[in-house]
Amino acid sequence: MFREMRRNRQALSQEECAAVLKRGTSGVLAVSGDDDYPYAVPISYVYDGSKLYFHCAKSGHKLDAIKRNNKVSFCVIDQDQIVPEKYTSCFRSVIVFGTMRILEDEQEKRQAIELLAVKYAPPTILSKTETQPSPVSGRRSVCWN
Repeated sequence: MFREMRRNRQALSQEECAAVLKRGTSGVLAVSGDDDYPYAVPISYVYDGSKLYFHCAKSGHKLDAIKRNNKVSFCVIDQDQIVPEKYTSCFRSVIVFGTMRILEDEQEKRQAIELLAVKYAPPTILSKTETQPSPVSGRRSVCWN
């Protein structure tokens, strides 16, 4: 289905890929944009061990593109160290290919938002969060299957 990595000796194991996705804080989401031009946008995310979740506005280029074609790729750069004396760089990244969907179920949206909040909110804010669930509104969450 997908091409094999040309320099497969440098391929990361599944465990290493998962670790990169867990510790990363942002990546580049690539979709098929307007007039079939590629559209790649830096975006924050969270990885729960099996799915990637993103948070975005209720409308815009990204959502329009996903609605048209849900096939996407996402790249996270873990290391980019230039080694000038060797005319090379030490580079480690993960590229994920898959399909994306917009979350509609309120419980699923809340779970995604909570995962994002735990990853990005300061610990002092998280300790003060309410225990009663409130409806998620005003934003869209998208899930990478």
